[in-house]
Amino acid sequence: MSFWEADFYRRPLQDKNGNPLWELLICDPASSFRYSEFCPQPLASTDWLLNQLQQLAAEGHSIPKEIRVFRPQTFNLLESAAKSLGIRVEPTRQTLTLKAWLEERSQQYPKQPNYTGQTYEPLNLDKPPPLPLPENLWGEQWQFASLPAGNIAEAFADRMIPVLEMPEGLLPLHLGLASTTLVPGVVIIAGRRSMQLARWLQNVRPASVSFVSGAPAGLILEAGLIDRWIIATFEDTEVVSAAQTYEQRKQSSKGLHFLLVQPDDSGMTYSGFWLLQ
Repeated sequence: MSFWEADFYRRPLQDKNGNPLWELLICDPASSFRYSEFCPQPLASTDWLLNQLQQLAAEGHSIPKEIRVFRPQTFNLLESAAKSLGIRVEPTRQTLTLKAWLEERSQQYPKQPNYTGQTYEPLNLDKPPPLPLPENLWGEQWQFASLPAGNIAEAFADRMIPVLEMPEGLLPLHLGLASTTLVPGVVIIAGRRSMQLARWLQNVRPASVSFVSGAPAGLILEAGLIDRWIIATFEDTEVVSAAQTYEQRKQSSKGLHFLLVQPDDSGMTYSGFWLLQ
């Protein structure tokens, strides 16, 4: 399925009247198609975006059925504009081509005469503090685990798992990982709440699970575009050491890791599995 990646947000630039400039960037994953257009902040709206999409269609561009965005403000504006054209807007952090282009563009703005000098981080998003998982969902126990990269597809791809998220772009072979590279993960054993937890996770769209040091230390689930959830907190030195090993293995696996939900530790039944990066 073809799709575009898009961003629409203000830049450290202004027009001749002193209005902050917003910029629309659209690309495909291969960067074979790129489109950019500036918009004065007073005109930044759903109607302006709709006009841009209609203009692209009128120019003969093949408009895909899906546009992916990583910024909440872009999603809120673009979803309404795209809906009237039958285009689905997918909120996801996996817009790698677009993010690389944003980084590239950020190096060009200071060279422009209308640069404002404002601090600008192209990928930064305002994130809320993490929230605890709902009490009615929490599992019975959790643990760190790891699997050789070469075994992941075999272990999960063909299993009857109700909630299974293994994007092709995150498969170890696609990332160029050696088959012996250990891919770390977090396993939650949730008992009778296993399917309920898996469905909830499916709805919040897991993006990554990270160790955060502190007193106490903890595991944070990054989900959706900016949501954050506390999976666990701990102070035990052995658990902290295991968490540090987990993060070290993530570095060796190019950030690839997994989240697994199962009803028990028999290894016979899984409720949900996510490949994350």
